[in-house]
Amino acid sequence: MRNIFLLPMAIAVSAFNQPSPNMKAFQSPEGVKPPTVEKEPKEFIAHGDKRIDEYYWLNQRDNPKVLNYLQAENAYLDTLMSGTKELREKLFKEMKGRIKEKDESLPYKDNGYWYYSRFEEGKQYPIFCRKKGTLEAPEEILIDQNKMAEGFKYFSIGGRSVSDNNELLAFTEDSVSRRLYGLRIKNLVTGTIYPENIANVEGGTIAWAADNKTIFYVRKDVTTLLGYQIWRHELGTDPSKDVMVYEEKDNRFYIGVYRTKSKKFIAIFSSMNQVSTEYRLLEAARPAGSFKVFEPRKENFQYHIEHFNDRFYVLTDWNAPNFRLMQTPESKTGKANWKEVIPHRKNVFISNMLVFKNHLVLGEMKDALNQLRVINLNSKKDYYITFPEAVYASFQHVNPDYNTNVLRFSYTSMTTPGSIYDFNMDTQQRELKKQTEVLGGFKSADYTSERLWATVRDGVKVPISLVYKKGMKKDGSNPLLLYAYGSYGSSTSPSFNSNVISLLDRGFVYAIAHVRGGQEMGRQWYDQGHLFNKKNTFFDFIDCGEFLIKENYTVKEHLYASGGSAGGLLMGGIVNFRPDLWHGVVADVPFVDVLTTMSDPSIPLTTGEYKEWGNPADSAEYFYMKSYSPYDNVEKKAYPNMLVTTGLHDSQVQYFEPAKWVAKLRELKTDNNKLLFKINMDAGHGGASGRFDYLKEKAWQYAFYLALEGKTE
Repeated sequence: MRNIFLLPMAIAVSAFNQPSPNMKAFQSPEGVKPPTVEKEPKEFIAHGDKRIDEYYWLNQRDNPKVLNYLQAENAYLDTLMSGTKELREKLFKEMKGRIKEKDESLPYKDNGYWYYSRFEEGKQYPIFCRKKGTLEAPEEILIDQNKMAEGFKYFSIGGRSVSDNNELLAFTEDSVSRRLYGLRIKNLVTGTIYPENIANVEGGTIAWAADNKTIFYVRKDVTTLLGYQIWRHELGTDPSKDVMVYEEKDNRFYIGVYRTKSKKFIAIFSSMNQVSTEYRLLEAARPAGSFKVFEPRKENFQYHIEHFNDRFYVLTDWNAPNFRLMQTPESKTGKANWKEVIPHRKNVFISNMLVFKNHLVLGEMKDALNQLRVINLNSKKDYYITFPEAVYASFQHVNPDYNTNVLRFSYTSMTTPGSIYDFNMDTQQRELKKQTEVLGGFKSADYTSERLWATVRDGVKVPISLVYKKGMKKDGSNPLLLYAYGSYGSSTSPSFNSNVISLLDRGFVYAIAHVRGGQEMGRQWYDQGHLFNKKNTFFDFIDCGEFLIKENYTVKEHLYASGGSAGGLLMGGIVNFRPDLWHGVVADVPFVDVLTTMSDPSIPLTTGEYKEWGNPADSAEYFYMKSYSPYDNVEKKAYPNMLVTTGLHDSQVQYFEPAKWVAKLRELKTDNNKLLFKINMDAGHGGASGRFDYLKEKAWQYAFYLALEGKTE
């Protein structure tokens, strides 16, 4: 077999001294050693506990020694994986080859215009367009991101918002990947971009007032990267004269601003993740007025609002962990006036709502499946939209039109590409408007998906979604990649992923473990997977891996794991708790230094996540976090093969967390397995900004798994 990692491969003995006849060993060329990192001990003392962090100095982003170390890691990676170059190029071409390069999104109508985006062949970025009145009208290009990205290694367009008179476009742009956007305004009649450039704003939340000249935006703290102020800007004026209309004093809250679907109100929302929310409203026709609180915030009380005619619908967890639906008059928004519309149910989680003139659509989650419930506001009758597969995901799509009986929703499964339907809510007739075209000979019928339930150590049943090539034999010989996220109440949907086909066609099974920490099984699923229950997330994932081995889908020697960001924390936990279970692990931009990060309020996002992980100022929370924090629990023992990634400009998980973790692993691990570290020196948390460059990153990860399997094709 051709050498993948430079030297001839030989049958290996695993790091745990167990025979592994199906694994090929990686061997480094003579004289090539992993990078070494200097130690500069820094002492931390809290609650009588002393920690020594010998690699803390790696947080000095501009220190030449730090940059040299990161570049040395990339060089080491390039050397050890140089034998996979052809494989990586093949994987990239495969994944790119499934994408219809010249493509167009499904147009949607808003305020007299049809809006859509399109890609041109060979281009990395979308072109945002519209047509007036009908789809036969001449095309107007709003933004050509390809032209704007020229000269930048990274470029992203964040939020976009058109004024009521359809003449002005407000948009945000980021050329660093630090998520500190600049706000620009374009005249869509003349094509001129106005000179004002408002720096350091939130990328996705901007709102026009009804006067076609006033815009509201969120200003971010350049150190913590938290949005903390709402400002009002008037077109044509000096941004230094903008007016602050709200300042969030509690740095545990995230804030944003938007225009309600009814167009009547500008809304400011403050949210402490899964704990507390608060809204402030201002009539869009009176932008210079004062915002009024809808209902004051309270800990462990959440609500979300939609304006409808002369009232508001309120989705709330008030005495309803899985949420219930209420309504209240527009003139009396206080909680004392709320009346119940849809009661709380123990086995159904209401995740969102969408209001139309005559209909209300609820997004619900039951048994780890998304459901769409349609309610006729006149007759009060309701029904659920039915779907053909047992494992799927379906969501409301873009629905800006208020005066319609047509719901646009998306549908997908692990074998069905993303599909967009228009659904008549009166007749219940649906029309497929667009399905993502997957090139390269893909046929949905060649693959099978299924849902399994793993009973984990405390007796809870955890759902697992799987997809694999038809004809696969469940004899334990299959390589299997297990993925999970499991934090912030974010549910992972069993959706189609065309990139995974490259693994499925090479014999892999791809599985998603819907571990606690998300909300796939309701609010209790999240409550059992954060704060003092966070270890359930790790143990669920481990037990799902054990279950898949028991059911003969794979064996340890062919079991792989992956997760990113908070899912990267999950990867850090499982390699500490059960390093022997995994043949290879990819930790993508991993959050692994929990205790140090959560102890430093100047680090981006720290304060807003006290209710997710804990506040180290509390001794009980401190010691619980310390008991699982990956960086603090690296030991002298054998670890599986690992590929760790980061971005130098990462705004969500700072690059130095995985850098320190890798350095400590290199120091203490006792095995000969590969530990590889890939740093994108030009990007941040989301990786490369171009649609094709992202695939190159994915090709590295897939080549890592395949190399461990001894596969070169």
